[in-house]
Amino acid sequence: MRLDKYLKISRLIKRRTVANEACDNARVTVNGRPAKASYEVKLGDILELRFGQRTLKVEITAINEYAQKADANAMYREIV
Repeated sequence: MRLDKYLKISRLIKRRTVANEACDNARVTVNGRPAKASYEVKLGDILELRFGQRTLKVEITAINEYAQKADANAMYREIV
C-alpha cells in the first residue's frame, strides 16, 4: 500500500492530499529517510511525522485496505 494511502486509512493524517503534501515537503520519514508518497509501506517500518514543533513516531503493525474508525489505531504502535 502507498504511504499516503496508509496515512489516511490509519487516520494519522486526515486527508490523502494532505498526506501527499506532507511527503512532498519531507515531513514524513520512513526508517530515518525522507519518503515519497508512492513508497510501498511494509510491516515493521518506522514512520516519523513532523507536525510543526511536534513529532510523532510510530511502527506499522498492520496494513489493511479499509479500516473502521475504531480499528484504525490498531494499524500502528506509537513509539516514545
